[in-house]
Amino acid sequence: MLANSLIELDRAHLIHPVASYRGHEKHGVRVLKSASGATVTDATGRQLLDGFAGLWCVNAGYGHESIVQAAARQMRELAYATGYFGLGSEPAIRLAAELAQRAPGDLNHVYFSLGGSDAVDSTVRFIRYYWHAKGEPRRDQFISIEQGYHGSSTVGAGLTALPAFHAGFGVPYDWQHKIPSPHPYRNPVGEDATAIIASSLAALEAKIEAIGADRIAAFYAEPIQGSGGVIVPPRGWIKALRDLCSRHGILFIADEVITGFGRTGPLFACSEDDIVPDFMTTAKGLTSGYAPMGAVFMSDKVYDVIADGAGNAAVGHGQTYSGHPVSAAVGLAVLKLYEDGLLDNGVRAGRRLMAGLKSLRDHPLVGDVRGRGMLAAIELVVDKEKKIPLPAAADPSRRIFDRAWENGLVVRAFAQGVIGYAPPLCCTESEIDAMIERTRKTLDQTLDDPDVRRALP
Repeated sequence: MLANSLIELDRAHLIHPVASYRGHEKHGVRVLKSASGATVTDATGRQLLDGFAGLWCVNAGYGHESIVQAAARQMRELAYATGYFGLGSEPAIRLAAELAQRAPGDLNHVYFSLGGSDAVDSTVRFIRYYWHAKGEPRRDQFISIEQGYHGSSTVGAGLTALPAFHAGFGVPYDWQHKIPSPHPYRNPVGEDATAIIASSLAALEAKIEAIGADRIAAFYAEPIQGSGGVIVPPRGWIKALRDLCSRHGILFIADEVITGFGRTGPLFACSEDDIVPDFMTTAKGLTSGYAPMGAVFMSDKVYDVIADGAGNAAVGHGQTYSGHPVSAAVGLAVLKLYEDGLLDNGVRAGRRLMAGLKSLRDHPLVGDVRGRGMLAAIELVVDKEKKIPLPAAADPSRRIFDRAWENGLVVRAFAQGVIGYAPPLCCTESEIDAMIERTRKTLDQTLDDPDVRRALP
């Protein structure tokens, strides 16, 4: 009865993110009640392995008492402290210092946001300020990548290149430009790494020439394109693009909101990719989802230009909850867990996850398996040779999610028939194996879907 009551209250009042409002009203909410480790329990008592760590964010896993205690202590001692007026709190100061110490290169300055979307939005404001301070206000054009995701703020949704975030919103703006995704599985140049890198470099060079190098402020890239379908570029791709931007004096922003904090193996994917961006955005794993927080890492070069340009004047960008002491205390506790063994466990679990997903390649619907660490996807097709995706009539995003749920597994089911995985780093071998087993069952059920059957060659 309580669950039914919550469903009706949700239907009447709660607006869900990125949802079909009428569709959600029809199907109703699934209420999560509790969680521990890599397992979540819904209001009916059903237990599920969380193969997506909430929304790519509960990297450490659920129910860590050390995180709970850190938050409780901070709430009792100092529940809030503004960063305005020259004030601050110990947790925010210490977290910024710890993060800067571990970040690549000279990313020594940290601005705390509330999450990933406003971290990206903050970079746009900082970049504009930087170029004005440099005496180059004409640099007001921004480039990102098709199938990329950079948040759902008004400006960030324009940098994002997914149709659902544009339709009906009047974005992207005319100063926001795109180049094609490196997508190895569906790249016109094929899957050869050298050809893909050359193609992306040529596309960026062409875009720079068309706009004018002296007009371009910044270029945004994810080490792995998460919400676009877990698209994994070849090794060396992001470094080649970073080097090209450096040659043209274009600021380079690495969006690590999804890939940061052990998701691909190391603390930051940029370290593995051997690049130092001008800005790096993070969120999600920063607090393992236990409290809202994002972070913008800013290089010494950029910081000094902004600071010198402002002089004694205030740089007019800020948020009420920037550097929130409770979120910062959580971030410090999570960082300790990562370095006390979770990162290492994530590397081992990631190898097992990828091996398990590759074992599904023999399934009639599996066209591609891709990933790095604990970030992976399988792409389903009805014709492997022609790479024909599942038909829209099969409603992949809803039906695949529903089947996996009934099988005791939470995954991300994309509309194009891609199944995304981002399990907590704490997963055991048996939990990873169970995720693979439940995935195979879900694939078999999808193969039996009449709409899928009709589309098979």
